[in-house]
Amino acid sequence: MEAKGKGRFPLITAHTGCMDTLDNTLESVRRGIELGADILEDDIRVTKDGIAILAHDDAWTTVEGRSIIISESNYTELQNVEVVVDYAGKRGSMTFSTLEEMLLLVKPSGATANLDLKVDEAVEAAAELVRRLDMQEQVFLSGCERERALLAQRRQPQLRKLLNADTQLFRASPYELAAEMTFRDAQEASCFGINIYHEFVTSWFMERAHAHGLPVYVWTVNETRLMEHYADLGVASITARNVQDLASLKQERAKDASLS
Repeated sequence: MEAKGKGRFPLITAHTGCMDTLDNTLESVRRGIELGADILEDDIRVTKDGIAILAHDDAWTTVEGRSIIISESNYTELQNVEVVVDYAGKRGSMTFSTLEEMLLLVKPSGATANLDLKVDEAVEAAAELVRRLDMQEQVFLSGCERERALLAQRRQPQLRKLLNADTQLFRASPYELAAEMTFRDAQEASCFGINIYHEFVTSWFMERAHAHGLPVYVWTVNETRLMEHYADLGVASITARNVQDLASLKQERAKDASLS
């Protein structure tokens, strides 16, 4: 393990809804960019008529109390509809934003978009936008466990993707077996790395991932002591809602390195 302050600091991934913003809003994207995040993460669903929008869930309630289902609605039915948000300790309301709007914010920033796919249909919808906006080098997919990763590889092999480690597999199987199955699945689907819940990552896991040539992206880490721990383990990226503290830690490490 490298000493503190040495080596490259992990990429900063701003979890959707970072800081005081609501999840899957353009405000969240802007906030992440302002704080210097390398990667902006958002959840992606698709409307009945094939429009990719930013949303974690399929079912929503409008501020008037009406129920709506994204997958059963055309985009024009959802435009300007204000829905209730009560998630991750935050309450408020929002209107749906499109993936295109998100990508148009990310593109000039030079950051990368991490598209956390919630449905298989999002593979094609995302691919069309990435091609049209010429953002192949600024976008990758996550939300892809084994079957979705294989689907993405068959249909859109040009899109970069992380394999999402199966949390149930790690909880139900011997640890080393779960890890090796994860590495195998990532390589089978031509994933460039592993996206995994941080508590499953150990120094042994990092050694084995490195041996397989698979960078490790961990989620979601909001405490500074844990940020320090995973940075020292050598993960490739840390996903955080608390982007400000992660960015501050990066600056402190860079300062320490310059003085050593």
